[in-house]
Amino acid sequence: MQEPRRLTNDDLDERRIIYPESPDRDLVNRFRNLRTKLLEISGGNNFTLVVTGAAEGAGSSFAALNLAAAFAFDQAKTALIIDCNLREPSLHTMLDMAPESGLTDFLDESDYDIGRIIYPTGIPRLRLIPAGSRRESPSEFFTSFRMKQFLQAVRRRYPDRFIILDTAPITETPDARILTELCDYSMLVVPHGKVTPAVIEQAAGAFNPDKFAGAIING
Repeated sequence: MQEPRRLTNDDLDERRIIYPESPDRDLVNRFRNLRTKLLEISGGNNFTLVVTGAAEGAGSSFAALNLAAAFAFDQAKTALIIDCNLREPSLHTMLDMAPESGLTDFLDESDYDIGRIIYPTGIPRLRLIPAGSRRESPSEFFTSFRMKQFLQAVRRRYPDRFIILDTAPITETPDARILTELCDYSMLVVPHGKVTPAVIEQAAGAFNPDKFAGAIING
């Protein structure tokens, strides 16, 4: 995979994005362990994973991006992260990118080339599909047949790739629950000390239990 630009280690440290030589070994090991557990669940197969928060500000984008980076550590594999938070997209900002188009542009136009919305991130073997134009009613996009076609196309195009979807908090919108039905697994990010056990239980209960990989605490 060609890398037209490369984020330096200082760039990655500033953005709190892990890399193999990162001095923050605790953070690296946490995401490596999470990667290992997900691979155990999948039987070592590639998969699509929805990552969402139990509340606003849970840090799901941080978790999704670092998990994708951990999968990209493997030189035999690649990772793709898709910003499905169409109301408040943030991944392009975290990666210091200014994409011209994204997911909503592809879903809007039936003849849109998927290659136009896949961007190098500056991290080896990791690609981003940004959200595209902001939308107030993204659920309409996610329930469309076009969204199902999109995920199928991405999986066929890159059979060696782990695909992670970053979504709005499941307590705020139905987006994560809708997307989980199109993906293999889902994961909940819980902000440490900021939500009650009842909120966590309600958020976890919104998922299809057959696809719920579990929850992680961030903070």
